[in-house]
Amino acid sequence: MSGPVEIVLIVAAVGYLMVRRLIGEPAQAKQMLILPAILSVVGLSTVSGDVKTAASLVFLVGTAAISVVLGVLRGVSVRISRRDGTAFVRYTPVTVGLWVANIVVKIGVNLALDAFDPQDAGGVSNSMLLTIGVGILAEGLVVLYRALRAGHQVMWTQGSDGAPGKTSPMLDTIQRNLTGRPAEWNTQSAHDAGQTRRNLVP
Repeated sequence: MSGPVEIVLIVAAVGYLMVRRLIGEPAQAKQMLILPAILSVVGLSTVSGDVKTAASLVFLVGTAAISVVLGVLRGVSVRISRRDGTAFVRYTPVTVGLWVANIVVKIGVNLALDAFDPQDAGGVSNSMLLTIGVGILAEGLVVLYRALRAGHQVMWTQGSDGAPGKTSPMLDTIQRNLTGRPAEWNTQSAHDAGQTRRNLVP
């Protein structure tokens, strides 16, 4: 993959994520898991033939690990609330700052490797897509864990044209294992239904 194409993909993915999360949006597991997984796979295929020495491999693994750590910290910093019965996520200033740190660290590592071994720098410089992808994936996993652990309903994907979102039996099972109880929206729905039946009894 050429450099310009990779840059366009990175800017598009990060820009899309930043705008939606700064405004705030319902938590969607598919978006949090599938998109970064695709970015990671594409990024790995990009650098697989370019990393040829131990030094470049160490730098690549190091930057990927840093991206994962920063992704975890972003996931912790995201604000999670309940809206319309489902988990609602929004970036905070701390989240944005961690994104900036992630990009700065990646650029700094590339410059350091270029100074240390210019011949290996080319391979690692093409790894931005991989490191950003694994970081977003780590962030998404932490956000999902926090939302499920708090008992919020997490959609697999949001419905279109006003249709209700699609849920996932797997996520419901994970939530029951984490909390020992159904999601808050299920509990609330059952309570409301019971209250309605009581109100109808003469």
